[in-house]
Amino acid sequence: MIVFEDVAKRYAGGYTALAGVSFEIRHGELVVLSGHSGAGKSTLLKLIPAIERPTAGVVRINGQDVSRLPSRAIPYLRRNLGLVLQESRLLFDRSVFDNVMLPLVITGHPPGDAAKRVAAALERVGLDGRGREMPAGLSGGEQQRVAIARAIVNRPSILLADEPTAHLDSATAAGIAALFKSFNSAGVTVLVSTHDATLFAESSPRRLTLAKGLLTEGA
Repeated sequence: MIVFEDVAKRYAGGYTALAGVSFEIRHGELVVLSGHSGAGKSTLLKLIPAIERPTAGVVRINGQDVSRLPSRAIPYLRRNLGLVLQESRLLFDRSVFDNVMLPLVITGHPPGDAAKRVAAALERVGLDGRGREMPAGLSGGEQQRVAIARAIVNRPSILLADEPTAHLDSATAAGIAALFKSFNSAGVTVLVSTHDATLFAESSPRRLTLAKGLLTEGA
């Protein structure tokens, strides 16, 4: 499903974000990516949807080498991926409904079916009936739920989240974690990075731990 083979990522100026990272995540797994700030978690996640490209090594998604994927093929890769970032990156001049609809508009999804998918995604994250509201009127946790709805509206087989609870209180963070567990229970492969050691602790998920760009646990 997700395979890293001796992957390295170096940036201009000589900074090494990842060095020789190898692991495999199987279909349907829930995996937590942990490590200190600057350990390379965000870089690792960005290599999966080809937001970043590795300096060396191979990244395979569903058997496809995405490290050398032509630019024109990247949008097709991302249709099977859902990505949730630390910041919700919502469009504050558009309604909740329109924010969640955006990926379907980009892929040219039929409007009628797209509207049904948006309604289903909002219901899934506990925001049923709030599509007409504007993001500015929502709490931080609710905004993150909109971002999660946007990530799952395409019904991806893989869901990636980069510190999705970083700016939330513990109770709200627990609710967001429960959402990810529910997606995993439905068969979605989930990879979540977090600095919070207590998040997901009760479900004892597999953990990948990074330290200074090196994988120290979970290979």
